Amino acid sequence: MLDLIILGAGPAGLSAAVYALRANITPKIIGLNRSALEDAMEIENYFGFSNVIRGSELLKFGKEQVLRLGGEITAEEIVGVSWNGHFTVVTDKYEYESEAVIFTLGSARKNVEIDGIKRFKNNGVSFCAVCDSFFYKNKTVGVLGSGEYALHEAKTLLNVTKKIFIMTNGENPMTDFSGMEIIKEPIAALLGEEKLSGALLKNGKRIDFDGLFIGLGTASSDNLASSLGIITEKGKIMVDSNMKTNLAGCFAAGDCVPGVMQVSVAVAEGCKAALSAVEFLKIKGSEN
Repeated sequence: MLDLIILGAGPAGLSAAVYALRANITPKIIGLNRSALEDAMEIENYFGFSNVIRGSELLKFGKEQVLRLGGEITAEEIVGVSWNGHFTVVTDKYEYESEAVIFTLGSARKNVEIDGIKRFKNNGVSFCAVCDSFFYKNKTVGVLGSGEYALHEAKTLLNVTKKIFIMTNGENPMTDFSGMEIIKEPIAALLGEEKLSGALLKNGKRIDFDGLFIGLGTASSDNLASSLGIITEKGKIMVDSNMKTNLAGCFAAGDCVPGVMQVSVAVAEGCKAALSAVEFLKIKGSEN
């Protein structure tokens, strides 16, 4: 059992790791190299740098600092998080258990450009299989996506639903969807009156189903947090001034929480989240 898992390896996650390590807690940092900071060509408003610096270079310095202090950064895709007295983090390769977690996966930036997605949200369109699978018992559903996250959502639905369509929306499957019907034809529009009833494909064919679960790209912070019953609003995880969520042992920092999306803010919030997590672990340790 690990003490702490940090979900994400951007500035908030790396900052959290530094403060946890200095408090003699060795966190497991899990994240792919997909921080928005990687795309920043020039940064000239970050404290301590007299010259312009690339985002990728600043991120590199942060990773080197974590490694120097004895931290470990694991490049795996996070596809699920659950809680049953402790946290279980599921990746595309392994499962890890911990007493506490810090969400620092950033803000979801992948938009779903399909006619009807917004209209049928919560009326047939779901962004969380763990949360909503119960409502589709013995029904037919679609899962929109082509990668590991879509596969994880589909596996959650397998033992509940009658049939699952994997709808890749024109993309080639990037993982093994054995036993599931794959539809590669792009979706032109979602169909239905008050509730979703199916999809019209761009080739003119209609596919009937009762629900569509969005599993595009990788799991975002609010997707994963929602599955834990954590309060989110407008795609952001709600936290208090100490970066605590409504679930004990779960913290969040950086672009996944409301506020100014700046590196300096993410670093400060990562620090606060780590200090809160350290305090939580000390209290929990004294109770055992």
